[in-house]
Amino acid sequence: MHHHLAFTFINFSLVDIADILLVALLMYRMYYLVKGTVAVNIFIGILFVYLLWLVVKYLDMRLFGSILEKFIDVGFIALIVVFQPEIRRFLLFIGTTSFKGVAKGIFDFKWQARRSFELDIPALVKACRNMAENKTGAIIVITRNSELKFYANTGEPIEASVSVKLIESIFYKNSPLHDGAILISDNIIKAARCVLPVTESSEFPADLGMRHRAAVGITENSDAIAIVVSEQTGVIAVSKDGILKENLTAEQLREFLEKEFR
Repeated sequence: MHHHLAFTFINFSLVDIADILLVALLMYRMYYLVKGTVAVNIFIGILFVYLLWLVVKYLDMRLFGSILEKFIDVGFIALIVVFQPEIRRFLLFIGTTSFKGVAKGIFDFKWQARRSFELDIPALVKACRNMAENKTGAIIVITRNSELKFYANTGEPIEASVSVKLIESIFYKNSPLHDGAILISDNIIKAARCVLPVTESSEFPADLGMRHRAAVGITENSDAIAIVVSEQTGVIAVSKDGILKENLTAEQLREFLEKEFR
């Protein structure tokens, strides 16, 4: 009997630990999603209302308590409306981080062969160098584990191998496809004119345009790489994990791509 009790106690505490860890992980992910956005203030506001409601309940203020209670009931729906972009990003994060990706992250043994992604780096770098010299605005997204089909479907299907001429002609100013991003998977240009999510981070530099915002937005919640050529300055930038590196030379871009895709 005594052993049985001890066993259930241990069992219970392990479940408890898992519970606490899961809540902590969820809180961290939620904070990570709203960090640097206006949503942080709303988050704090909601927390404040909830704490106020607890105090009011404790002090047994019936009228004020009932008003706050109604507010909290409706608050859940309001939360979904207010945090719609964040919830979308959260679900997108879960959707694009496949179980395989998670398992790989946990059990990534050194002797496992890393999946190498096909990419014609010289052609890509040459196209970017030419577009930078001509100040042709461009945004190129290179996918990895997640093919980002949802975003590919927002554009025009191309399904052609990467080539200098093709990339340049897509982004040529008078081309009907020059607006939006091209998506490359395994050295195939899947689609052009793709609509990307833009970052909502308040720390984003104000002098950068929508292309740069989209490059950060798409790499914040996927393992893709985004390359941007600025129309104003002709400067090349890359984004990975939501972090933008600016002022790259064509040579630095080549080194960066070789490190990522070899």
